[in-house]
Amino acid sequence: MRRATLLKWLWIHKWSSLICTVFLLLICVTGLPLVFEDEIADLFDDALPYAAMPPDAARIDLDRLIAKSRAAYPDQTVMFAVVGDDEPKVVVSLAPSWEAFQADRRSMRQIRFDARTGDVLKNGAPLDGRAASVMNVVRQLHVDLFAGLPGELFLGAMGLLFVVAIVSGAVVYGPFMRRLEFATIRSGRSRRLKWLDLHNLLGVVPLVWLLVVGVTGVINELSKPMFSLWQMTEVRAMLASFAGSPIPAQPSSPRAALEVAEAATPGMTPVSVTFPGSPFGSPYHYIVWTKGHDPLTSRLFKPVLVDARNGKLAAVVQMPWYLTALQVSRPLHFGDYGGMPLKIIWALLDCVTIVVLGSGLYLWWARRSDFAGAAEIAPAAGTAAADTANVLSPGPAE
Repeated sequence: MRRATLLKWLWIHKWSSLICTVFLLLICVTGLPLVFEDEIADLFDDALPYAAMPPDAARIDLDRLIAKSRAAYPDQTVMFAVVGDDEPKVVVSLAPSWEAFQADRRSMRQIRFDARTGDVLKNGAPLDGRAASVMNVVRQLHVDLFAGLPGELFLGAMGLLFVVAIVSGAVVYGPFMRRLEFATIRSGRSRRLKWLDLHNLLGVVPLVWLLVVGVTGVINELSKPMFSLWQMTEVRAMLASFAGSPIPAQPSSPRAALEVAEAATPGMTPVSVTFPGSPFGSPYHYIVWTKGHDPLTSRLFKPVLVDARNGKLAAVVQMPWYLTALQVSRPLHFGDYGGMPLKIIWALLDCVTIVVLGSGLYLWWARRSDFAGAAEIAPAAGTAAADTANVLSPGPAE
C-alpha cells in the first residue's frame, strides 16, 4: 500500500472511531445484560408457578380467557394476546384505549394465564418491579437514548461509523503486521505500544462478529422507518378495499382467528394476535403472527389477516425483503437463537469489544500526551489499528 493511501485509511479509522466510540461503549455495556434479558426476567419474575400437569394437557379456549380479562377490566380494551408456544401460557394485554396506549405505553397492563387451567399467574403492568424498571432503562438507553426515533437514527449513524472503523482498521492491519508475527504483543517496550498490539489483536480476531453485530445493529435501528414504509405502502394498498366499511362492534372469535391462520400457514404456529382497531394494523382484522419451528424460521414471522366481521381468511401477508432482513438481523444481533452457550459467547465477544473501544480511547489520549511532551514525532493515528511509524519505517519505531 502506498504511503498516501495508508495515511488516508488511518485518517478514516481515527475519526470514525473517535466519533462513535463513547456511544458504542454505552451500547456494548447496555447490550451485555440484554443478551440475558429473558434469564433476568425469569430470575425476578414473581408470577405464580404453572400447575403440575402432563405436557400434553389440553389448553383452555382462548375466547374464555379473553372474556375473563374483559370481565376483570370492563373499561379496558383488549389489544394483544400472546399464545406461548414453548410455555403453557397466554398473556392478554389491555389498555384504556389504543390512543392511550400510543400516548403512554405504561398505561398497558397484562394478565398472564396458565393456558391449561385458566388460573391467573400474574396481573399488572409489564414494568412492575425494580428489575423490570431497570431493564427498561437499559433497553431504552441501548435502543434510542430515551430520544425516540431521532435517538434511534443517531445510534444507527454511530453504528454505521463503527462499521467504517472496523473495515478501515482491517485495511491498515495488514501493513502493520508486515514485519511482525501474528498476535505479537511487544510487552517489553512502552505501555502504549503494548496496548496498541492488544488493540490490534482484539480488534482483528473477532472481525467477522464485529461486522455482523455492527451491520445488524444499524438495521435494527431502522425498524420504525421500515415498518412505517410497509404500512404506508403495502398495508395501505391491502386495506384500500375496506375503506369506509364499519368497524365491527362485536368482532368474531379470536380463537377461530388463530385456527384460520394456522390452517392457512402449514408448518407454522400462531404465537400472537393483534385485535382490530390497532393503529399498527387494521381496524377490520385480527392480525395473527405465525412463525416456523426450526432455528431460522422460528425467527421469521408471517402475519395473517382474518376478517373480524365474519372470521374468514382475508390474506396471508408476504413480508417485504427489508422486513425479512430486519427479522433475521435481530437474533444475529443478540445471539439468542442458540440457547445459553451462544449467549455466553456473545457476552464474551461483547466484553472483548468493550476492551477494544476502551483501548482505542487510551491510545488516542496517550498519543496526545506524547505530543504534548514532545517525546517523539509521529503521525497521530488515534484509535487506528496500526501505528503509522511502525508501518512506514524499516523496523519497529520503538
